[in-house]
Amino acid sequence: QLPLGLLTAAQGHPMLVELKNGETLNGHLANCDNWMNLILKEVVQTSPEGDRFFRLPEVYIRGNNIKYLRIPEEIVELVKEQQQNQPQNRGRGGYREGGRGDRGGRGGRGRGRGRAAGVDIRYELALEWNENQ
Repeated sequence: QLPLGLLTAAQGHPMLVELKNGETLNGHLANCDNWMNLILKEVVQTSPEGDRFFRLPEVYIRGNNIKYLRIPEEIVELVKEQQQNQPQNRGRGGYREGGRGDRGGRGGRGRGRGRAAGVDIRYELALEWNENQ
């Protein structure tokens, strides 16, 4: 929630993006998606060595190539305030709807290999391991 919330709040603001290959891109965030793919406008691209600069009108950055993002501090503070003001809808089930029976959060449906408790499974695995030794 937090990283994507930060990115959506940062739309229209300047940011620095460092890529895994060492290049840096400075521009204004135009758009982002759930995979952290970004579109920057008015971009200055810097080579990994820092000796070459390119001015580009628009750049698409695939999220898995991003190493580092620098976002203005006021955006970070704004998102922190928004998240503190949101009601916490977390029941026993974890982070989703909460409560019982909704399959949200931890421990969804079954328990794996048809047993009711994890102790039986560990015992069974130990027996299998001993037989194979």
